[in-house]
Amino acid sequence: MADKREIDILVLSDVHLGTQGSEAKALLQYLQSLAPKMLILNGDIIDIWQFRKGFFPQAHWAVLRHFMNLAEAGVPVYYLTGNHDDSLRRLTPFRLGNIHLQDKLLLELDGKKAWFFHGDAYDPSVHKGRFWAKIGGQFYDWSIMLNRGINRLLKPFGIPPSQFSKRLKASVKAAVQKMNDFEQKAIELGIEKGYDYVVCGHVHRPQHREIVTAAGQITYLNSGDWMEHRSALEYVDKVWQLYHYNAEEYEGAACLDGVENCLEDLLRNIQDGTSDSFYRL
Repeated sequence: MADKREIDILVLSDVHLGTQGSEAKALLQYLQSLAPKMLILNGDIIDIWQFRKGFFPQAHWAVLRHFMNLAEAGVPVYYLTGNHDDSLRRLTPFRLGNIHLQDKLLLELDGKKAWFFHGDAYDPSVHKGRFWAKIGGQFYDWSIMLNRGINRLLKPFGIPPSQFSKRLKASVKAAVQKMNDFEQKAIELGIEKGYDYVVCGHVHRPQHREIVTAAGQITYLNSGDWMEHRSALEYVDKVWQLYHYNAEEYEGAACLDGVENCLEDLLRNIQDGTSDSFYRL
């Protein structure tokens, strides 16, 4: 395997492991090419809202196993809770070895303050319409799977892939307004608190924007998702950059050798708080 690319911080969000729409294989391929010094999982990594014991494929478990391997190797791993994994908030703050379960994170990076949080806390639609938010999440997952199925059928005819699920979401005025309102709120709060960076997930819209207002300035960052955009944030040599997955950059599929689905054992060990057995999974 080629030498792994070293980065200072890797930020992922909205992977939605346990759903049909999760691009776990692509993510695993990306992860296996990197050597991060710190990993920040900014919410909705496991989709507990839609979790079913009957569906957790090998690639999904391999992604979790990779996170744990990084922690075991000494890499700090911060799991920040989101709305699809909000049941974990009953445990925060919690630590197992190098894995930190938190709701938010504040870091000083080369003299600048960076504020990390998923973002659902500032999204009224999640709290006021929780039932409909869950239904909407299922519909979004189904639309992605339908989109992929149609693209597979069209591929032999040389028709370029369509992204109608993404266009459908963008065409809904309320959804677009929700994303804009959320981003504006995050920016205002970050400036008010005197931070240099505000780093979110939640809205599945990768962003890297420099914002200047009358109240101050800030860099707004969003790591996107691993359902449609297949994006991440990388911090290397004091610079933030957005990463977008491209399968052509990789040789062969992600390695799944020796990966066993031990999800139930993992959940049991988290409940017991036994970090030694947790790392042996």
